[in-house]
Amino acid sequence: MTRSKISHYLRMVDATRAASVFMPFAAGYFLSYMFRTINGTIAEQLVRTFGLSPNSLGLLTSVYFLTFAALQVPLGVLIDRYGPRRVGAVLMVIAGLGAMLFGLGRSVPTLVLGRALIGLGTSGALTTGLKALVIWMPKDRLALVNGLFIMCGGLGASAATEPVRLALRAIDWHVLFILLSVSCLAIAAALHIIVPEEKSDGAVPDPRALVLGLRNVYLDARFWRIAPLSASVIGTAFSVQSLWAARWMADVSRFSRADIVAHLFIMGLALTGGAALIGAIGNYLRQQAVPPGRTFGMACGVFVIVQLLLLGGFPFPAYALWAAFAVFGGMTVLSYAILAEMFPPELIGRANGALNVLHLGMAFVIQAAMGAVVNLWAPGATGHYPMIAYQAAFALPLMLELAALLWFVRPGSIPERVPEPIVALLVESPMWRPSRSSLPDTCVATRNVDAPIEPN
Repeated sequence: MTRSKISHYLRMVDATRAASVFMPFAAGYFLSYMFRTINGTIAEQLVRTFGLSPNSLGLLTSVYFLTFAALQVPLGVLIDRYGPRRVGAVLMVIAGLGAMLFGLGRSVPTLVLGRALIGLGTSGALTTGLKALVIWMPKDRLALVNGLFIMCGGLGASAATEPVRLALRAIDWHVLFILLSVSCLAIAAALHIIVPEEKSDGAVPDPRALVLGLRNVYLDARFWRIAPLSASVIGTAFSVQSLWAARWMADVSRFSRADIVAHLFIMGLALTGGAALIGAIGNYLRQQAVPPGRTFGMACGVFVIVQLLLLGGFPFPAYALWAAFAVFGGMTVLSYAILAEMFPPELIGRANGALNVLHLGMAFVIQAAMGAVVNLWAPGATGHYPMIAYQAAFALPLMLELAALLWFVRPGSIPERVPEPIVALLVESPMWRPSRSSLPDTCVATRNVDAPIEPN
């Protein structure tokens, strides 16, 4: 066999392996985003069937984010210890059980429990996928591959709009969720059977060393430079696109049901294309020596401007504004690419989980709080809540984003490194003291702290 044929064969093997990793995790992330945003499409049916107020609807929808966020920190440790393949498969089974319970639900408590299990089960869709990509994909293509992966979430968001509306002409939402449950179980089987096993040297990591690695992530000053802005932007995007965009369109813009679904569909497509585009741009700018923090900060600034235009009622096409909201709200591709440069592969699961818990925790708080704010006003004679109620609700996350953006761009807003005595105190605590031989290099307090993010 000639050298060229061997090279061609190896490229085919690498491509097949990459597809066997990418496709099952991407399918899981597709369903995760579909579950996340589907309540916006079926909100009217839920309100009509169970008589939900904005406060109750916000709580029912946001419980997904609560359980999703609750598992992120231990999830990172589990992924780093057992690998994304095993953890992802188990969690998709839990998501399938939650979808089945939601589909069979005939009371609000049952729906809340089902949605909580869905959130728990899909909580690993992003972090397991990102960890698998770090393991199997070349680092110089990671921003691009991350963008393609996040794009699959956008496709899931799109599938939760017009396709769901069309499906509901033939079946009701109960049957739809049962079918989604079966899909979750199929993805779990694919993760277990198709995804290759991660190479291992046979050593079992010390759980205490894994926890210390997580502590090291949270004590990294660079992490806290990006975390508040990333959490406020992503939390707002999750909250609005999964529920409150549809309610704004119904009560403020007075769109018909078909128009609402059409706008949500465009938002999903924008998120899909935007994630891939932002990933490609981020990859290009990185090659041009543009700091990733600068790209991230500018994109978040545009996201703030888009929200100001929406709240101010400026005469821009609604499709354009909501599409821009979806595009610039999908900053996860840049956030996680920045983390991949901060931390080594063995810490990526915990680093992504550490950031994701803030994303989802903020989404829960914002989505529930927005419902509580809207509920302060009484609906009109036609059942619509006034515009001022939504303006007040949308202004809440906007103020958080502005404060976080100022923190991000202000020179000297955080120290260049976490004080070493604090880290030493944590590392040497008897409660967490493993043997020195079991500590990975990444648990050293001063690891790579001399390369702070450059936001401007």
